[in-house]
Amino acid sequence: MKIQLWPDRDIRVRKMKNGTVRALILQPRDRPGDASVGVLWIHGGGYITGLKEMVYMSRAVNLVRKFDVDVVSPAYHLGWQKPYPAALEDCYRVLEMMNGQYRTLVVGGESAGGGLAVALCMMARDRGIRVACQFPLYPMISNMDTDSSRDNHGKVWNTRRNHLGWRMYLRGDAKKRVSPYAAPAGATDYHGLPPCYTFVGDGEPFYRETLDYVEHLREAGVPAMADIYHTNVHAFDMLWPERDPAPAAIERFEQCVGEALRQIRSEGIPAGNG
Repeated sequence: MKIQLWPDRDIRVRKMKNGTVRALILQPRDRPGDASVGVLWIHGGGYITGLKEMVYMSRAVNLVRKFDVDVVSPAYHLGWQKPYPAALEDCYRVLEMMNGQYRTLVVGGESAGGGLAVALCMMARDRGIRVACQFPLYPMISNMDTDSSRDNHGKVWNTRRNHLGWRMYLRGDAKKRVSPYAAPAGATDYHGLPPCYTFVGDGEPFYRETLDYVEHLREAGVPAMADIYHTNVHAFDMLWPERDPAPAAIERFEQCVGEALRQIRSEGIPAGNG
């Protein structure tokens, strides 16, 4: 497995700080002006591990190369440092900063970062910041066991690790009803959320909650789509990008992002206060 931990020479990397929150900003090096689209991409790690530099092995890097966007990767508090809502409020603080700099906002991430992306879209809707679209890949959004997360022995992430992640993030009894900002699968109102694209493996823990989230969005009239791949390897696209089914998933993801960005740019969909 080859992981490039630093982007190529076509990408310029800047560092930013908003209060106590730090982030990386990835930009095309040869772009003459400012970007109109800012993508907030949130790293995974089960809410208990990971770092902002994981963006370099994520799907987000190619968005900078191919679609002339800025990607912002925040360093949020992990569950063992500070429990919920610290991580979400960190990400929201960065989104607020981006709202003043970019015409259009996009939010995405993988795993726990996908979960934070979903929660952030809910918080942004409720606090008046418009997000144009969301790409929460195999998001970690249910603190309750589902048909796919219960007794799961998949590779990389499984039931035991999932329980640990939620215990650290929520502290105390993780098997209880909590705010949808903490565990978005418990939400009851999906109206007004941004259009969504995601993909997930059919043998990994987050299979069921991912599909349920997409179905809830559709029931609320929000355009949403999920592609399913046959694998029990969590984050397969990041860990083994050259092995099946990752190449197909990566190509499909970039196709969907490209179509969404073309629509946003053609229709002039802005961010800003809703």
